[in-house]
Amino acid sequence: MHEIIDIHFYENIKKLIIESRKQVITYVNTTMLYTYWNIGKMIVEEQGGKTKAKYGNKLITELSKQMTFDFGKGFDERNLRHMRLFYLLFPIWYTVCTELSWSHYRALIKVEEKEIRDFYMEEAIKGNWSVRQLERQIATCAYSRTLANRNNVEKIQNINESNAISNYNPNTVIKDPYMLEFLGLDNNVNYLEKDLEDALINHLQKFLLELGRGFCFVARQKRITFDNEHYFIDLVFYNSILKCYVVIDLKTEKLSHESLGQIDLYRNYYDQEIKTLDDNPTIGLLLVTE
Repeated sequence: MHEIIDIHFYENIKKLIIESRKQVITYVNTTMLYTYWNIGKMIVEEQGGKTKAKYGNKLITELSKQMTFDFGKGFDERNLRHMRLFYLLFPIWYTVCTELSWSHYRALIKVEEKEIRDFYMEEAIKGNWSVRQLERQIATCAYSRTLANRNNVEKIQNINESNAISNYNPNTVIKDPYMLEFLGLDNNVNYLEKDLEDALINHLQKFLLELGRGFCFVARQKRITFDNEHYFIDLVFYNSILKCYVVIDLKTEKLSHESLGQIDLYRNYYDQEIKTLDDNPTIGLLLVTE
């Protein structure tokens, strides 16, 4: 820092900006939750206040069409049904905790029993869980495991930086979901996989940052030969934290069994032919549109 600028003076400005950004994020999140809660409330009331309305499906379908036309993405039928259920499960606004995001609540509303849902909600707040961590705890039945071990309760802790480095756990390093907006690609255009690959290469630094920490670029269109057939892996990285290769296949289509089989073939090839004894198992990433 330049000697003219007093360090305490600058730190105060820095602190102000950081705190202001936090306030903006908090405000936006609260506003979003309140808006979605009210949309759910209005849908339920329009259906006559019943949990299952006779014309509920038709109403949400037509409402989704009009809202998507007026406001764009974010108001498809599935999301509107989530808003409706959000209100039904949290009919009193002050019971909604604004420390959690809409993505957290989309995961929570899938838990039917209130007692169990409240458990995950409380733990997510205390542990400052990401959406991915919350979904993992729900999927692995953390509530049942904790209940079954009353005398030796497993403490559910937020994964911190040191754990991510010392343990081989891809989920602690690779960010999910991947956000590709920085590429400037129009979501309404069906790009060829080559165009997507070119865009990723042209923005390689940002793409590496988006993937997470420790990624080093290795190869593009890496040719491998398996059973006398040639294959080309779109992108290959090495992660210095996970100590493993990462092979990436790009598909401008929805997920399919064929795509899964192909990325698994690439992963197995690297495990058998490329990785050393000091390397951890290869990770395969399949980027698809759905």
